Amino acid sequence: MLIILLPGPSSLFTLSVAARLGVKAGYRAAAGVFLGETLLMMATAAGLASLLQNNELLFAIVKYAGAGYLTWIAVSMIRAAWAMWRHRDEKSAEDAEDAAAPEPSTGGRLSRRSLVITILNPKAILFFISFFVQFVDPDYAHPELSFALLALVYQFISVAYVTALILGGTYLATQFRRRRKLSAGLTTGAGALFLGFAAKLATTSN
Repeated sequence: MLIILLPGPSSLFTLSVAARLGVKAGYRAAAGVFLGETLLMMATAAGLASLLQNNELLFAIVKYAGAGYLTWIAVSMIRAAWAMWRHRDEKSAEDAEDAAAPEPSTGGRLSRRSLVITILNPKAILFFISFFVQFVDPDYAHPELSFALLALVYQFISVAYVTALILGGTYLATQFRRRRKLSAGLTTGAGALFLGFAAKLATTSN
């Protein structure tokens, strides 16, 4: 639970989407997170995490690709914040938000973006292999059942947490529409956090 509750790029992206675009868009972004986590857990069960951990070149490719993608997300959010700030004195908050949003709001693209953010995180893969294997007995006749149960528990907690983020994000959305300066400031802060995530990922070691 503590690992899930720690803020990361996937949860922050979902929260920002819900705050700007509403509940439905938030769950579309969350769908990419859930799918990405499921794929990572399946890859861990298949031994891909061990390969990533032991292959420095592959680890570096995934690491720098993830860092580059997070940087691109950060730049997009900061550009959005600048557009919001430029439109802060206009009467229509919705028009300002439309002009500020650099990313497409269609469900499929939101899901794909959050999916890429989730799977391009080698530390997440290494977390699954270092955490899950401690609770799977290799001498058990069906260790895949133990792994599946762990995955279900993890996803149940993750869904509950992301739901709280989305509902909280919709409350923030109403506040953002009334206070565009606040919206621009918080979006800038979120972009800065993404830059921090990118820097941390780029400097991490295998």
